[in-house]
Amino acid sequence: MSSAATTPPSVDKVDGFSRKSVRKAKQKRSQSSSQFRSQGKPIELTPLPLLKDVPAPEQPELFLKKLQQCCTVFDFMDTLSDLKMKEYKRSTLNELVDYVTVSRGYLTEQAYPEVVKMVSYNIFRTLPPSDSNEFDPEEDEPTLEASWPHLQLVYEFFIRFLESQEFQPSIAKKYIDQKFVLQLLELFDSEDPRERDYLKTVLHRIYGKFLGLRAFIRKQINNIFLRIINGFALPLKAEHKQFLVKVLIPLHTVRSLSLFHAQVIRGLLKFWPKTCSQKEVMYLGELEEILDVIEPTQFVKIQEPLFKQISRCVSSPHFQVAERALYYWNNEYIMSLIEENSSIILPIMFASLYRISKEHWNPAIVALVYNVLKAFMEMNSTLFDELTATYKSDRQREKKKEKEREELWKKLGDLELKRGLRSDGIIPT
Repeated sequence: MSSAATTPPSVDKVDGFSRKSVRKAKQKRSQSSSQFRSQGKPIELTPLPLLKDVPAPEQPELFLKKLQQCCTVFDFMDTLSDLKMKEYKRSTLNELVDYVTVSRGYLTEQAYPEVVKMVSYNIFRTLPPSDSNEFDPEEDEPTLEASWPHLQLVYEFFIRFLESQEFQPSIAKKYIDQKFVLQLLELFDSEDPRERDYLKTVLHRIYGKFLGLRAFIRKQINNIFLRIINGFALPLKAEHKQFLVKVLIPLHTVRSLSLFHAQVIRGLLKFWPKTCSQKEVMYLGELEEILDVIEPTQFVKIQEPLFKQISRCVSSPHFQVAERALYYWNNEYIMSLIEENSSIILPIMFASLYRISKEHWNPAIVALVYNVLKAFMEMNSTLFDELTATYKSDRQREKKKEKEREELWKKLGDLELKRGLRSDGIIPT
């Protein structure tokens, strides 16, 4: 009766010459359930007439009774218990799904708490612990929820309820509140990918219907991200790769993305790695991809902090970091942006580049720096000459101060030596 048809299980093909495929074929899809019934007595539900078989005025009351019956939860790990009643509940849930899809006038104010109660009884539960801490997406199957024959229909019913033309958020907000949302978010820890897929749809519908919950939902999702931000365990799960391909990468296709380039660059600069050269190389690569498409008006907003960081990278003793930063000058579009703003960028970069050209240990880096200095000189020769003269003058003053400091330390050392000799009686006082 329900439009939410179950997907037939896939059949793995076995290659007789592959040990890996044999292992995969032998593996069984594991099932688990957190819905247990402690009492040993069988459950008996009193059969009710079909909604379509009673007069329209009596349907809302019968609808409530069926919701109350569906609050009963069965133990699906015991495959032989309550078979008749499980099937009765499943058919009732199917009927409810169809009823909320096509019926009108059923959604009285009394129905809202009963709907939320029925959904809560079925989906909110303590999730079972994972069978394995070392999940291999290529070899292991996810743990599926044994009670899915009922759970799926409950989710389907709730989505149709939220999408109903008669649904009134002003009434439902009394029952679908912050506590409900928190419990819903906790279910995203379910290992069953089918349940997580339904949860995404439910959360999206709630976010769309309840304006008062939007800020709370964003805050709680932010808290979840902070909890998992340590990174993904390796090997990456297939769903993580899918998230990258289907969610994160498509975000770059929106027309308004260019409005956010400056904010993205500021974010990268804020969290720039200080002790991991591999991450620095990765960050530099991401920055170049953004700079490759950034609007000149956006570039102006971030050029100073950006090139202060690039200057530090060019000065890095790790040659791969310095090399990756210097490669920016091989990018024609970035070069055009630098040229347009050379009066600001050149003073930021000059001291580091000039010093590296004289002192860096890696000859390949020195050669790249010479090319960058040559490019700057061609862009703005007057400013380049001024900066060169200023740099040399500053260096002469620094060397003079260093020499004076060394002479002072030498005099102090001689005085200390003489004082020691006098105290030892070697020379007269």
